[in-house]
Amino acid sequence: MKSRSFVFIMMVLILSAFTLWGCPKKAEVTSTPESQKEAAPAPPPAKEEMKAEQPAPVAEAPVKKEEVKEAAPSAPTGPQSIYFDFDKSFIRSDAEAIMKANADWLKANPTANIKIEGNCDERGTKEYNQALGQRRASSAKKYLTDMGISAHRISLISYGKEKQVCGDHTEECWQKNRRDDFVVVK
Repeated sequence: MKSRSFVFIMMVLILSAFTLWGCPKKAEVTSTPESQKEAAPAPPPAKEEMKAEQPAPVAEAPVKKEEVKEAAPSAPTGPQSIYFDFDKSFIRSDAEAIMKANADWLKANPTANIKIEGNCDERGTKEYNQALGQRRASSAKKYLTDMGISAHRISLISYGKEKQVCGDHTEECWQKNRRDDFVVVK
């Protein structure tokens, strides 16, 4: 009798292991339906077509140095915002240069304190986005403190999805809302 129950229990355990092992992995979820994804790019045109399409060169008037100085954009006056990937709180490689510039600005202005405001896009619950915004702000604070900025000069707040800068329901708009803003407080 005991051997039958032992065999039965072993069979159940083995079947359970195979069932769990064979379960499908999570499917990758994207915000763009398959029908809206871009088609493959067209092949490059032949050399003959390229020669025919090139416009004739146009002579430009010389530009004076004074005009160039006026056209150049002005340097940022304070720390700049950084942006995050969907559902992530790590500092992206394209934001590292901005974070370095923010740290340099804070080093050049030792009396200035900042408040890092963590923001999220509209997707997800209010509570989840509140926590994600806090993680994003904490990640930026850690990055700045690792670069030598005193933690006492940095305060954090998470607005979650409450402080949107774009209200459209597109990936481009959502990207603008997934950010950390750096607000100077004296």
